[in-house]
Amino acid sequence: MFEDLKKSLDKGLDVAFMNAEKLAQAAKDLAKEHKLNKEEAKKLLDFLVEKSENARKSVESEVQQLVRTALNKMEVVTRDDFKALEARVAKLEKGAKKATPAKKPAAKKVTKKPAVPASE
Repeated sequence: MFEDLKKSLDKGLDVAFMNAEKLAQAAKDLAKEHKLNKEEAKKLLDFLVEKSENARKSVESEVQQLVRTALNKMEVVTRDDFKALEARVAKLEKGAKKATPAKKPAAKKVTKKPAVPASE
């Protein structure tokens, strides 16, 4: 029974990740196998396409959630966190520029040479 369940799941996953051409061929094969008319075969194909899209979206969603969870556990900074920090830094830099008065060039120091004693 467990093996049958595994085979069913494998087939389900295969269908989920088939492209349109493979799905059409699978529907055609199933239609021949079960002696379906054209209308029933078309309904079968539509059903397989819908199930494939739903399964793909579900798997994609679950993988994204798993990745998010793993990144949170590793405490990796997200793009949103990074952009928020960039915005804060830019705001602080603008505030610092406004608060700091423009510096005047420093006056040159004139140094006098020490007087040399006259020779006696």
